Parts: sequence; C-alpha cells; structure tokens
Amino acid sequence: MRQPFLFGDPQSVWIQIRDANDSARQIFDRHYSRYHYADGRKPAKFIGPGEYLLLMTRDADAIFSWRKFISADGQQGVNCAIFRNEGVAYASSSELIKEAMRLAWERWPGERLFTYINPRAVRRKRDPGRCFIRAGWKQCGVTKARKLLIFEVLPDVRPSPES
Repeated sequence: MRQPFLFGDPQSVWIQIRDANDSARQIFDRHYSRYHYADGRKPAKFIGPGEYLLLMTRDADAIFSWRKFISADGQQGVNCAIFRNEGVAYASSSELIKEAMRLAWERWPGERLFTYINPRAVRRKRDPGRCFIRAGWKQCGVTKARKLLIFEVLPDVRPSPES
C-alpha cells in the first residue's frame, strides 16, 4: 500500500493528506473510537469540524490527526483526534507520536497538545496511553461523562532525538 506519489519531507515518516483519503479511512474504520452509524452510512470526511492536520505514513499503515476546535469539556490546545499504528515499518508508536508532535508545533507554535484515551477500549488495559507516555505526555485529568483519560504535552517539552 506504499503511497509513492504523495509528496512531503523525505526525512519525515509522515506525509500530510486530506480528509476523506481512502487509505486513511480504512485505518480509521478499525480504530476503537470510530462511530458506527445505525443506518450504516460512512461520511466521506471523518476528522470533524475545525482546523486539522491529517498525517499518514508512506506505507499507509498508520494515521495521526491533529484537530484544533472548541472543546465541549473546556480543553485548550490542539487535540490528537486519532492515532492508529498498524505497522512497524518506520518506528515504534512513541517515535511516530514524537514526529507528529514536531509537525503540530510547526503548524501551531506554542500550543498545548492533548488527547483522550478510553482505558476500557485499548489493547493494553494495564497501561493505557503507554505510547504517549513514552513520547513525553502526562495524564492530566479524566472526563466527567465518559471517564476518558486526558493526556497532555506542553510546548516546552520537546522530544529529544535520543529518547
């Protein structure tokens, strides 16, 4: 599934793509947070409203989406709306996250990055958020309604190349 026709920084594992990309949609459809409509419809766009940065690895085996929007629970910053890694061609999940962080801070300098993790739906229930923690993120709260874990990383916590 390599995407040789897509352009981007040859040093980066990520390439920027547009919402509704078919390869990204297929990966997104397998993510635990994917909402399945009762009538079976699958809207072409899946990122949601707001400004976004959608990334996919060149082999189309991982996606990462940053989204800047008005959060209903008052979170400020840029949200990791989805991260799914189905391959190991480039690096570990934490390495993919670090590179996505770099790209987010290029686009939104000085912004807090945050994400929600459902501890009941992840594969490693013992240590949910493990790949984010290894990338320098910290748990900073829990949502009231669905009890999702909130993780964040602040802009002064840049990942070092050797960590």
